Amino acid sequence: MTLTEDRAPSARQVLPAEERHAAELAFLAAHDSGPRPPGWALTPRAVVTFICGSGNEKLDGRMKIAPKFVGERALVERCVVTLAGERGLLLVGEPGTAKSMLSELLAAAVCGTSALTVQGTAGTTEDAFRYGWNYALLLAQGPSRTALVDSPVLTAMRSGRVARVEEITRCLPEVQDALVSILSDRRVSVPELAGTEDAQVAAASGFTVIATANLRDRGVSEMSAALKRRFNFETVGPISDADAEVSLVRRQATAVVERAGAAFGVDDAVLDALVTVFRDLRSGRSAEGWDVERPGTVMSTAEAVQVAASLGVAAAYLPTGDVLDLVPGHLLGVVRKDDPADHGRLLGYWDGPVRRRAEDGSAMWRRLWDLRENLR
Repeated sequence: MTLTEDRAPSARQVLPAEERHAAELAFLAAHDSGPRPPGWALTPRAVVTFICGSGNEKLDGRMKIAPKFVGERALVERCVVTLAGERGLLLVGEPGTAKSMLSELLAAAVCGTSALTVQGTAGTTEDAFRYGWNYALLLAQGPSRTALVDSPVLTAMRSGRVARVEEITRCLPEVQDALVSILSDRRVSVPELAGTEDAQVAAASGFTVIATANLRDRGVSEMSAALKRRFNFETVGPISDADAEVSLVRRQATAVVERAGAAFGVDDAVLDALVTVFRDLRSGRSAEGWDVERPGTVMSTAEAVQVAASLGVAAAYLPTGDVLDLVPGHLLGVVRKDDPADHGRLLGYWDGPVRRRAEDGSAMWRRLWDLRENLR
């Protein structure tokens, strides 16, 4: 086959949550017959179970629900209560703390789709929250319902579903404020259709909005006080349990490598060391209690997953020896993203905790200490 020949369409790289977990969602819908808020596909209790898992038990002795979000169950319960009250939910936190994943899981469980999404950017306009026009029809017929193009938010309003707004603080303030009337009045006016039954769109029962925002990022716009009052804020923090973070990194990196057509071949000891480095640099303190200078870059779990996946792909397709030898170079690529001075902070970490662990007799950390030259 040449590069110009047509190729058969390949499988999608990543399925949305409602398709990826369709069997669990269908089972939970049938399993829990308790009360549901208007328009919800699952009961609030089943939504929490879908996201947090059923533990070691099989529901009805048939299906064990796998946990999908590593975090406090109480946080997920508060999010579900907010949505059940048709209140806007804003998930805030540092980059890489799974805010978007939690938003997707909540939307998929509550209304069966996570696709009604607006990606916030500096170029996002009010049309993304309200409506636009099919200009060919507008010119041919004038303003009409058929010429109106619903935004994802307007579609969610009409159908009583959840709309998602990713990175809301990346939108300009005047664009953000288009949500104020939507969340308070629960309707959108269409002045161009004044005098017709389509001049106003009222939100159906079940409509609400989940937005995400980074606490520590560049190029963001402050939300107005009026808009903040329309949301319940929930902070999604880093994973507190080290073993849970290692397990998550292993699971997600394995999925990435398998999508690349290979088996994941990174040793657990290497993953443990990798996650330890990320946790130490993220918190500014090592597991042993030694002080560590934190880099300006956010050393998130998401970045750890990407490094672990890169190690797995390299081990599968470009084997050159011990995969541990690749760790310093990948870490340097992560910490250099924002501040050149972070290079020195990473070297300081090597001269501190890495050296001290090597001196304590750990073969793994001794090897990492010997690789210090790879950081220059």
